[in-house]
Amino acid sequence: MTSIEHKAPRRSLWAKHKIFETNSIILVIGVLLVISIGGLVEIAPLFYLRNTIETVQGMRPYTPLELAGRGIYVREGCYNCHSQMIRPLRDEVERYGHYSLAAESMYDKPFQWGSKRTGPDLARVGGKYSDEWQRAHLAEPRAIVPQSIMPGYPFLEKTELAFGDIADELRANRAGGVPYSDEMIAQAQADLRAQATPDHPGQTDLEKRYPKAQSRDFDGNPQRITEADALIAYLQALGTMVDFKLYDDKANIR
Repeated sequence: MTSIEHKAPRRSLWAKHKIFETNSIILVIGVLLVISIGGLVEIAPLFYLRNTIETVQGMRPYTPLELAGRGIYVREGCYNCHSQMIRPLRDEVERYGHYSLAAESMYDKPFQWGSKRTGPDLARVGGKYSDEWQRAHLAEPRAIVPQSIMPGYPFLEKTELAFGDIADELRANRAGGVPYSDEMIAQAQADLRAQATPDHPGQTDLEKRYPKAQSRDFDGNPQRITEADALIAYLQALGTMVDFKLYDDKANIR
């Protein structure tokens, strides 16, 4: 076969693409067409699905106290340095625990995945440390972790928690899709007091509305409910609602 015969197929292929390579308008139209088809293939099925998040046993909305603590977490910008998303990579799972499930963020408005880790991931921090450790760490981080660059928040345990509008917060979250019932909203203040007050008579009703809710004095001062109570209650709840033994799939860990 001659060199001319070798070049013939290449010239024929080039001739087919020439219309796109020499005409920018047709090239742009072709690119938009391909992107549109690809987008429709990915997006169209979502219109036929009732929910794109798998229902996970154990997930529940935050208690009023936990929700107030989450508000403080956001207010103080904790999400700027701490993520709440464990990727399905071996080093992440071995350090932080089971990789994050989408359902764990279904009641987060907005979600707290974060974008960087100046500090460790907090998705599984619930129950990892005692309340005393959390109080000391929040007040003076370097007293617990000498190399920490986290600022201290000693004012949290000195500041009484303002929760007069906590029912409105539950109501606003319900408008965003969180399944708070009328009873949960009506009893929001009572449930908040019950969770932060040792031996409160309302703790039984609280657990019925919010299974696995931890009730105790979180800030070490049973005489009042502080912002430290709320933030520590929120931190101690992270990663504790789901039984991850039911979702342990090591084949997905790379």
